[in-house]
This record gives sequence, structure tokens and C-alpha cells, in this order.
Amino acid sequence: MPETLNGATRVYFIVGDPITQVKSPYGVSQDLQARGRNALVLPAHVAPAALAAWLAGVSLAQNVDGIIVTVPHKLACVELCRTRSERSEFLGAVNVLRRNADGSWHGDMFDGLAFVAALQANGCQLEGKTALLAGAGGAGSAIAHALVLAGVAALAIHDDDAVRRTRLVARLASLGQATVTPASLTQGRADPTGFDVLVNATPMGMKDSDPLPLLAHKLQARQFVGCVITAPAVTPLVAAARARGCHTSTGTDMFGAVRGLMVDFLLGA
Repeated sequence: MPETLNGATRVYFIVGDPITQVKSPYGVSQDLQARGRNALVLPAHVAPAALAAWLAGVSLAQNVDGIIVTVPHKLACVELCRTRSERSEFLGAVNVLRRNADGSWHGDMFDGLAFVAALQANGCQLEGKTALLAGAGGAGSAIAHALVLAGVAALAIHDDDAVRRTRLVARLASLGQATVTPASLTQGRADPTGFDVLVNATPMGMKDSDPLPLLAHKLQARQFVGCVITAPAVTPLVAAARARGCHTSTGTDMFGAVRGLMVDFLLGA
């Protein structure tokens, strides 16, 4: 809570469905206030069918300066931005919006940069390595892009939406910087055998009843495992990886990296 909460407070939202798992309202509010801003981030639980109408309504409030976007809206929000960064244009996804001078929205995507930064901060070496990614949605696409730019030699991608996966594989392969292929499956799930780095960019693990996004019993101690989920802080996949001796990076690690990037963007940097 800012020391001063009044009519001059600038308002930011984080929008998602569900929304109870997010940490951004407190953390980003703290960062904005630490930079001298009278500002507050509020959660908004908005279903996909209502997203466009919600954004249109929020846009009428002249004290709303920015929006953080979480699942499942990162792809849909691209079409609601009048302008976008080159990165978000390539990915077809955004995770943060700020106002243009005319009141419209400008979008960018920092999930990939933050996830790779978290991997590297936890000791993961990416250059020349092979990686397996589960999830080709908004966050997954950004992470895949960042992994390729970070120098992985090969990237395999799994997503239950075959069309979405195929499109992402083709876009990344067109960069000519890594071998990008669909992942091979065993019993309908991604097989980690032979990979150096394994990433879960799906929501699988947020609920106790969720199956693991890959075959965890095939994990080996030499492999590095990363996950985007922030709640629970240690997902079943991360717990299984640690039990088998793997080094890991969590969604909380990623959030720590992405928070600063988002605040810089929201403040116009």
C-alpha cells in the first residue's frame, strides 16, 4: 500500500484468468513506489470472452497508465495494442502494456528475457546446449525465442495445440540460429531423454491434480529444469527434478527478473 493513496494515485492492472496465483500486485507496486511514483497495481479477473470489452472500459479511465498481462491473455492482447515492439510482433504475444500519447496501448513481451536471465542466474549454461520446451502459448513462445537468441544449438517444442506448435517451430526456424523441431512424445507427454535443458511453460502444476508436463521419471541429474509457475513456489515438476539431483529454476526466480523489466517499460524506459 502506498504511503499516499489518493485521487492522484496512478493505477495499473494485472489481468488474467485465473488471477489468484499472481504476485505482481504487491511486487510491482513496491517497485513503482520505490521509484518515487504514487502508484498501485490491482488484479483483474477477466474471462477471455470479456477481455476486449474490459480493456475498452479500463481505457476510459485517464489515471490507468499500464496493464500487466498473464495467462491466458498474452496472445489475445496483441490485437488490442495499436503499437507493439519488434519482439512482440515476432512472437504475437505481449505481457505488458503502457499508454501511448493518444491514449492507445503499446505492448511488449519480457517473459523470455526474464526466464533466460533466471536460468543463467541459477547456473544454467545455454550456448550450444539442447533444450526441450513444453508449452507454445504466450510465455512459451517468448521463452523459446529467448532460448534461441541465447545460443541453444537445438530446441524441441511440445504443445497440445498442434497448429500453434507448428507455427512457432516455423517462425523460430526461420531465424536460422538453431535447429527447431516438434518434440517427440512418449505416452502423450514430452520425453526429456537426451536434452540438457528442460522447460515447463504450461500451467500444468498449478493444481494438485495436474499431470506432469513431461516424463519426470526419465530425468537425469545432469539436466537443468526450469518452470514458469509461481504458485506453488515449488511445483511437482521442480520437486521431482530436485529429487533426481537436477539443478532448477522456478517461476519465482523468473518473476524476480521480469519485475524490473516490466517496471522499466511501464515508466517509459
